[in-house]
Amino acid sequence: MYRSPVESSNIKSVGFDSNTLEIEFISGGIYQYFDVPTEVYHLFMNASSKGKFFHKFVRNNYSYKQIA
Repeated sequence: MYRSPVESSNIKSVGFDSNTLEIEFISGGIYQYFDVPTEVYHLFMNASSKGKFFHKFVRNNYSYKQIA
């Protein structure tokens, strides 16, 4: 999946396809979060703090798997 670089102290890049949100963390891990609504992705990409948004609205709300 193509990921776009983002401005964040914790997140390096973000991709989204077919309701799957893919996040590459600066620490090196890449995770896919499933069944994420498109609206949540857009709110995430427009958030002033990607890390805070991730922890509040994504991290414990969607099933996921680590892919790298």
